[in-house]
Amino acid sequence: MKKILLVGCGKMGGALLDGWLDFGVLPSNIFVIDPMSVRHSEWSHVRMSTNITTLPKEFHPDVIVLAVKPQIIDDIASLYAQFDNAVFLTIVAGKSLSYFARVLGNEISIIRAMTNIPASVRRGITVAISNDSVTETQKESCNDLLKAVGDIVWIENEVLMDAVTAISGSGPAYIFLLAESLIIAGEAFGLPKKLVTHLVRKTVIGTGELLNQSHESLHQLRHSVTSPGGTTFAALQVLMKQDGFTSLMIEAVTVAIKRSRELAN
Repeated sequence: MKKILLVGCGKMGGALLDGWLDFGVLPSNIFVIDPMSVRHSEWSHVRMSTNITTLPKEFHPDVIVLAVKPQIIDDIASLYAQFDNAVFLTIVAGKSLSYFARVLGNEISIIRAMTNIPASVRRGITVAISNDSVTETQKESCNDLLKAVGDIVWIENEVLMDAVTAISGSGPAYIFLLAESLIIAGEAFGLPKKLVTHLVRKTVIGTGELLNQSHESLHQLRHSVTSPGGTTFAALQVLMKQDGFTSLMIEAVTVAIKRSRELAN
Protein backbone atom coordinates (compact mmCIF):
# COMPACT_ATOMS: atom_id res chain seq x y z
CA MET A 1 0.00 0.00 0.00
CA LYS A 2 1.29 3.47 -0.91
CA LYS A 3 2.28 5.81 1.89
CA ILE A 4 0.55 9.19 1.81
CA LEU A 5 1.73 12.45 3.32
CA LEU A 6 -1.18 14.89 3.52
CA VAL A 7 -0.22 18.53 4.03
CA GLY A 8 -3.26 20.53 5.10
CA CYS A 9 -6.30 19.08 6.81
CA GLY A 10 -8.94 21.77 6.43
CA LYS A 11 -12.23 21.23 4.62
CA MET A 12 -10.70 19.80 1.46
CA GLY A 13 -7.84 17.91 3.08
CA GLY A 14 -10.23 16.51 5.68
CA ALA A 15 -12.67 15.40 2.99
CA LEU A 16 -9.86 13.59 1.18
CA LEU A 17 -8.66 11.97 4.38
CA ASP A 18 -12.14 10.70 5.23
CA GLY A 19 -12.52 9.36 1.70
CA TRP A 20 -9.22 7.48 1.81
CA LEU A 21 -10.04 5.90 5.17
CA ASP A 22 -13.46 4.81 3.90
CA PHE A 23 -11.77 3.56 0.72
CA GLY A 24 -9.66 1.23 2.83
CA VAL A 25 -6.34 3.06 3.14
CA LEU A 26 -4.76 2.02 6.43
CA PRO A 27 -4.23 4.83 8.95
CA SER A 28 -0.67 3.57 9.41
CA ASN A 29 0.03 4.46 5.77
CA ILE A 30 -1.03 8.10 6.25
CA PHE A 31 0.74 10.96 7.98
CA VAL A 32 -0.91 14.37 8.22
CA ILE A 33 0.81 17.72 8.60
CA ASP A 34 -1.64 20.53 9.26
CA PRO A 35 0.36 23.75 9.63
CA MET A 36 -2.67 25.87 10.52
CA SER A 37 -4.19 24.01 13.46
CA VAL A 38 -3.69 21.57 16.31
CA ARG A 39 -4.55 17.90 16.19
CA HIS A 40 -8.08 17.04 15.04
CA SER A 41 -9.81 14.69 17.48
CA GLU A 42 -11.95 13.05 14.77
CA TRP A 43 -8.80 11.54 13.24
CA SER A 44 -7.18 10.44 16.48
CA HIS A 45 -6.20 7.11 14.86
CA VAL A 46 -4.13 8.91 12.20
CA ARG A 47 -0.67 10.25 12.94
CA MET A 48 -0.73 14.02 12.75
CA SER A 49 1.59 16.94 13.42
CA THR A 50 1.71 20.68 12.92
CA ASN A 51 5.05 20.70 11.09
CA ILE A 52 7.38 18.56 9.03
CA THR A 53 10.11 18.32 11.67
CA THR A 54 8.20 15.59 13.53
CA LEU A 55 7.71 13.38 10.49
CA PRO A 56 9.11 9.93 11.47
CA LYS A 57 12.39 9.17 9.70
CA GLU A 58 11.08 5.75 8.67
CA PHE A 59 8.05 7.25 6.91
CA HIS A 60 8.91 7.58 3.22
CA PRO A 61 5.89 8.96 1.34
CA ASP A 62 5.02 7.75 -2.13
CA VAL A 63 2.41 10.48 -2.59
CA ILE A 64 2.51 13.97 -1.07
CA VAL A 65 -0.83 15.73 -1.20
CA LEU A 66 -0.64 19.51 -0.83
CA ALA A 67 -4.08 20.75 0.23
CA VAL A 68 -3.41 24.18 1.69
CA LYS A 69 -4.52 27.70 0.85
CA PRO A 70 -2.56 29.37 -1.96
CA GLN A 71 -1.72 32.21 0.42
CA ILE A 72 0.57 29.95 2.50
CA ILE A 73 2.01 27.59 -0.11
CA ASP A 74 5.00 29.89 -0.75
CA ASP A 75 6.05 29.47 2.88
CA ILE A 76 5.92 25.68 3.03
CA ALA A 77 6.30 24.10 -0.43
CA SER A 78 10.11 24.11 -0.51
CA LEU A 79 10.22 22.13 2.75
CA TYR A 80 9.04 19.06 0.84
CA ALA A 81 11.56 19.21 -2.03
CA GLN A 82 13.62 16.61 -0.15
CA PHE A 83 11.09 13.93 -1.14
CA ASP A 84 12.21 13.78 -4.75
CA ASN A 85 11.04 10.19 -5.30
CA ALA A 86 7.42 10.97 -4.43
CA VAL A 87 4.66 12.24 -6.69
CA PHE A 88 3.19 15.56 -5.57
CA LEU A 89 -0.59 15.85 -5.85
CA THR A 90 -1.38 19.54 -5.48
CA ILE A 91 -4.83 20.89 -4.72
CA VAL A 92 -3.85 24.53 -4.45
CA ALA A 93 -5.98 27.03 -6.37
CA GLY A 94 -4.13 28.98 -9.02
CA LYS A 95 -0.72 27.37 -8.57
CA SER A 96 0.58 25.88 -11.82
CA LEU A 97 2.73 22.88 -12.62
CA SER A 98 5.56 25.24 -13.52
CA TYR A 99 5.25 26.98 -10.15
CA PHE A 100 5.78 23.71 -8.29
CA ALA A 101 8.57 22.69 -10.66
CA ARG A 102 10.40 25.91 -9.76
CA VAL A 103 9.94 25.32 -6.04
CA LEU A 104 10.41 21.54 -5.88
CA GLY A 105 12.67 20.82 -8.85
CA ASN A 106 12.23 20.40 -12.59
CA GLU A 107 12.40 16.59 -12.46
CA ILE A 108 9.80 16.18 -9.70
CA SER A 109 6.59 14.28 -10.54
CA ILE A 110 3.69 16.70 -10.12
CA ILE A 111 -0.05 16.37 -10.60
CA ARG A 112 -2.20 19.47 -10.37
CA ALA A 113 -5.82 18.89 -9.38
CA MET A 114 -8.90 20.95 -8.65
CA THR A 115 -11.71 19.29 -6.74
CA ASN A 116 -14.68 20.78 -4.91
CA ILE A 117 -16.39 20.67 -1.55
CA PRO A 118 -18.96 17.95 -2.43
CA ALA A 119 -15.93 15.68 -2.00
CA SER A 120 -16.87 15.78 1.69
CA VAL A 121 -19.93 13.65 0.83
CA ARG A 122 -18.09 11.58 -1.84
CA ARG A 123 -19.78 13.51 -4.67
CA GLY A 124 -16.91 15.73 -5.70
CA ILE A 125 -15.69 16.35 -9.21
CA THR A 126 -11.95 16.67 -9.79
CA VAL A 127 -10.07 17.84 -12.86
CA ALA A 128 -6.39 16.88 -12.99
CA ILE A 129 -3.32 17.26 -15.18
CA SER A 130 0.16 15.78 -14.80
CA ASN A 131 3.60 16.88 -15.86
CA ASP A 132 5.90 14.77 -18.01
CA SER A 133 7.75 13.29 -15.02
CA VAL A 134 4.70 11.45 -13.68
CA THR A 135 4.77 7.70 -14.32
CA GLU A 136 1.67 5.66 -15.14
CA THR A 137 1.90 3.98 -11.74
CA GLN A 138 2.00 7.35 -9.98
CA LYS A 139 -0.91 8.59 -12.05
CA GLU A 140 -2.96 5.51 -11.20
CA SER A 141 -2.21 5.94 -7.50
CA CYS A 142 -3.37 9.55 -7.51
CA ASN A 143 -6.37 8.67 -9.64
CA ASP A 144 -7.44 6.14 -6.99
CA LEU A 145 -6.99 8.66 -4.19
CA LEU A 146 -9.12 11.24 -6.00
CA LYS A 147 -11.79 8.71 -6.99
CA ALA A 148 -12.32 8.01 -3.30
CA VAL A 149 -14.19 11.33 -3.07
CA GLY A 150 -16.02 11.44 -6.41
CA ASP A 151 -15.48 11.56 -10.16
CA ILE A 152 -12.29 12.62 -11.91
CA VAL A 153 -11.50 13.99 -15.36
CA TRP A 154 -7.96 14.26 -16.77
CA ILE A 155 -7.05 17.06 -19.15
CA GLU A 156 -3.95 17.84 -21.21
CA ASN A 157 -4.17 21.65 -21.48
CA GLU A 158 -3.32 23.38 -18.21
CA VAL A 159 -4.70 26.70 -19.47
CA LEU A 160 -8.16 25.27 -18.79
CA MET A 161 -7.51 24.96 -15.05
CA ASP A 162 -8.36 28.58 -14.25
CA ALA A 163 -11.80 28.16 -15.81
CA VAL A 164 -12.20 24.79 -14.08
CA THR A 165 -11.47 26.49 -10.76
CA ALA A 166 -14.07 29.17 -11.47
CA ILE A 167 -16.75 26.68 -12.57
CA SER A 168 -16.53 23.50 -10.51
CA GLY A 169 -14.17 24.64 -7.77
CA SER A 170 -16.20 27.73 -6.89
CA GLY A 171 -19.48 26.42 -8.32
CA PRO A 172 -20.92 25.04 -5.06
CA ALA A 173 -20.76 28.55 -3.56
CA TYR A 174 -22.82 29.89 -6.46
CA ILE A 175 -25.46 27.22 -5.84
CA PHE A 176 -25.50 27.94 -2.11
CA LEU A 177 -26.01 31.62 -2.91
CA LEU A 178 -28.89 30.73 -5.23
CA ALA A 179 -30.49 28.76 -2.39
CA GLU A 180 -29.96 31.65 0.03
CA SER A 181 -31.53 34.05 -2.45
CA LEU A 182 -34.59 31.81 -2.86
CA ILE A 183 -35.02 31.73 0.92
CA ILE A 184 -34.82 35.52 1.12
CA ALA A 185 -37.37 35.82 -1.70
CA GLY A 186 -39.71 33.40 0.05
CA GLU A 187 -39.45 35.29 3.33
CA ALA A 188 -40.18 38.55 1.50
CA PHE A 189 -43.58 37.15 0.56
CA GLY A 190 -44.53 35.84 3.97
CA LEU A 191 -43.17 32.31 4.11
CA PRO A 192 -41.83 31.44 7.59
CA LYS A 193 -38.02 31.02 7.56
CA LYS A 194 -38.15 27.41 8.77
CA LEU A 195 -40.67 26.45 6.10
CA VAL A 196 -38.98 28.22 3.18
CA THR A 197 -35.57 26.90 4.20
CA HIS A 198 -36.95 23.36 4.15
CA LEU A 199 -38.61 23.95 0.79
CA VAL A 200 -35.44 25.35 -0.79
CA ARG A 201 -33.14 22.66 0.60
CA LYS A 202 -35.39 19.88 -0.67
CA THR A 203 -35.85 21.62 -4.01
CA VAL A 204 -32.10 21.92 -4.58
CA ILE A 205 -31.45 18.35 -3.41
CA GLY A 206 -34.25 16.91 -5.51
CA THR A 207 -33.30 18.90 -8.59
CA GLY A 208 -29.70 17.77 -8.28
CA GLU A 209 -30.76 14.14 -8.06
CA LEU A 210 -33.09 14.54 -11.04
CA LEU A 211 -30.17 16.01 -13.00
CA ASN A 212 -28.01 13.11 -11.86
CA GLN A 213 -30.47 10.45 -13.00
CA SER A 214 -31.90 12.06 -16.12
CA HIS A 215 -30.52 11.53 -19.62
CA GLU A 216 -32.16 14.71 -20.89
CA SER A 217 -30.22 17.89 -21.57
CA LEU A 218 -30.42 20.85 -19.19
CA HIS A 219 -32.40 22.70 -21.84
CA GLN A 220 -34.94 19.87 -22.03
CA LEU A 221 -35.20 19.59 -18.25
CA ARG A 222 -35.82 23.32 -17.91
CA HIS A 223 -38.54 23.22 -20.55
CA SER A 224 -40.18 20.24 -18.86
CA VAL A 225 -41.06 22.44 -15.87
CA THR A 226 -41.84 25.60 -17.85
CA SER A 227 -45.41 25.74 -19.11
CA PRO A 228 -45.93 28.48 -21.75
CA GLY A 229 -47.55 31.48 -20.09
CA GLY A 230 -47.30 29.91 -16.61
CA THR A 231 -45.65 31.07 -13.38
CA THR A 232 -42.24 29.52 -14.14
CA PHE A 233 -42.31 31.05 -17.63
CA ALA A 234 -42.99 34.48 -16.13
CA ALA A 235 -40.14 34.17 -13.65
CA LEU A 236 -37.69 33.01 -16.30
CA GLN A 237 -38.45 36.07 -18.41
CA VAL A 238 -36.79 38.07 -15.62
CA LEU A 239 -33.88 35.71 -15.00
CA MET A 240 -33.13 35.33 -18.72
CA LYS A 241 -33.05 39.01 -19.62
CA GLN A 242 -29.96 40.19 -21.48
CA ASP A 243 -28.45 41.50 -18.25
CA GLY A 244 -29.98 38.73 -16.13
CA PHE A 245 -28.76 35.50 -14.58
CA THR A 246 -26.50 34.24 -17.39
CA SER A 247 -24.84 37.62 -17.82
CA LEU A 248 -24.15 37.83 -14.07
CA MET A 249 -22.75 34.29 -14.06
CA ILE A 250 -20.38 35.06 -16.93
CA GLU A 251 -19.22 38.18 -15.08
CA ALA A 252 -18.71 36.19 -11.87
CA VAL A 253 -16.73 33.45 -13.63
CA THR A 254 -14.63 36.09 -15.40
CA VAL A 255 -13.48 37.67 -12.14
CA ALA A 256 -12.91 34.23 -10.58
CA ILE A 257 -10.64 33.28 -13.49
CA LYS A 258 -8.81 36.58 -13.13
CA ARG A 259 -8.27 35.94 -9.42
CA SER A 260 -7.03 32.40 -10.12
CA ARG A 261 -4.41 33.82 -12.48
CA GLU A 262 -3.37 36.43 -9.90
CA LEU A 263 -2.82 33.68 -7.34
CA ALA A 264 -0.40 31.99 -9.74
CA ASN A 265 2.03 34.88 -9.37
